[in-house]
Amino acid sequence: MKKILALILALAMIFALAACGQAAAPAANEAPAAEEAAPAAEEAAPAAEPAAEAKTVKVGFMFLHDEQSTYDKNFMDAAKEACEKLGVEYVLKTGVPEGQECYETALDLVDEGCNIVFADSFGHEDYMIQAAKECPDVEFCHATGTKAHTEGLANFHNAFASIYEGRFLAGVAAGLKLNEMIESGKITAEEAVMGYVGAYTYAEVISGYTSFFLGAKSVCPSVTMKVTFTGSWYDMPLEQEGAQKLIDSGCVLISQHADSMGAPNVCQANGVPNVSYNGSTKEAGPDTYIVSSRINWAPYFEYIINCVANGEAIATDWTGTIETGSVELLELNEAVAAEGTAAKLEEVKAGLADGSIHVFATDAYTVGGANETSHLADVDTDPAYTPDTEVIADGYFHESEFRSAPYFDIQIDGIELLDTAF
Repeated sequence: MKKILALILALAMIFALAACGQAAAPAANEAPAAEEAAPAAEEAAPAAEPAAEAKTVKVGFMFLHDEQSTYDKNFMDAAKEACEKLGVEYVLKTGVPEGQECYETALDLVDEGCNIVFADSFGHEDYMIQAAKECPDVEFCHATGTKAHTEGLANFHNAFASIYEGRFLAGVAAGLKLNEMIESGKITAEEAVMGYVGAYTYAEVISGYTSFFLGAKSVCPSVTMKVTFTGSWYDMPLEQEGAQKLIDSGCVLISQHADSMGAPNVCQANGVPNVSYNGSTKEAGPDTYIVSSRINWAPYFEYIINCVANGEAIATDWTGTIETGSVELLELNEAVAAEGTAAKLEEVKAGLADGSIHVFATDAYTVGGANETSHLADVDTDPAYTPDTEVIADGYFHESEFRSAPYFDIQIDGIELLDTAF
């Protein structure tokens, strides 16, 4: 019904608005089996569990891909964990493209009784906003988006986490591995070149590869890095090709911000150490996998469920941290990691938590040979990505403080981009 109403919205808007406010379905302790959409061919601690008199909650989740994507699987696992822990009903929709299908699927979820709708991919945002405007009594939550703080919709929310801290920690593990390789004579200090397979030249990816590099540089000063882009969040052949290109160009350790097993598989085949993302790839790369960083989305899902159950407002922009349990390192592979890595990671983690270490400290990087003292970033996103906010103060770049999604967009010295087409 909802989908039909949406198609004739221009003639019957009032009926669409009324239908969007319907009550959530019951059966709070029975989670349905995952449902598939039509195939396309991810700063507050969680509130206490809802009281017995709380509002019934049903959550609809939309994912860009399925569990074959490490990115989407990370969200799926967290969604199931949070909903089953709190005893709420949920629906999973996989293979939801970044297009009109997202809008239609969102309305389908509202028709199914969901009073929270969540989407996990950057390109879903505009379609989630469209649905939120039509359904003011439903909460629409979106990971990685940038527009909630400027849209001014009470029922549309963005969320991210300070994953740059997790990538910095993973970079420390990578730098220690490079030191071990230097000390053993396997490489020289000048050959400590890392490679990074990125999806797009978005600020999110730039923030990720830069924080990873700075983590490595904090323990291995001679490190440099090469970055290649695929132009896709998930494309195994292109990610494999990118990883192999980096290895062939002299990179002796590989990491990535792309969602398939392409890079880890190539690293295992070439005997090149790998730092992965969103989940452990130890099983696929037992001889090369070092560690993985990820955002744990379960704390956020618990938070939004409890907000709706208790009639409380959801934050417009929510940024999870190490302290909220939202930023994690997964399964350090002691067989591959350098000796002493675990202890060093705990030391750095403590420094990040108490503020004695800042990932983007301006004395830790240079641009054109100089340290930065000022930088305008595009925080209030517009079509031209116009810089609008001063983000350097107190000696560091304040990432994910003015909105949850990353906006670090600086190309620093020591990192070479092999292509910039995406």
